[in-house]
Amino acid sequence: MTLIDFLTGFFLMNAMPHLLVGLFEIRFLSAFGYKPMANLGYALLNVVVALLLFHVQHSIQALSTHGILLGALAMLFIYLVTGRYFYNRFHLKA
Repeated sequence: MTLIDFLTGFFLMNAMPHLLVGLFEIRFLSAFGYKPMANLGYALLNVVVALLLFHVQHSIQALSTHGILLGALAMLFIYLVTGRYFYNRFHLKA
């Protein structure tokens, strides 16, 4: 494992909490501020940085052979597509 591999995972996993708080409209600090759209933008930036680092180290074609990274990207995509629905469906209104 190299430093670039570590940073790829670091940035990819840092995207998850920012994606969730952005989707759920929770006040949470990101590099772009406290607003939900700022967190969504920061999550996107983290994913892009992770993919760029992965491309520098391995090439983007090698993504299909790295199951852990591919699984993490799949989970991010699933949360992005379904997160708001499940939040609205199961969130208890006060």
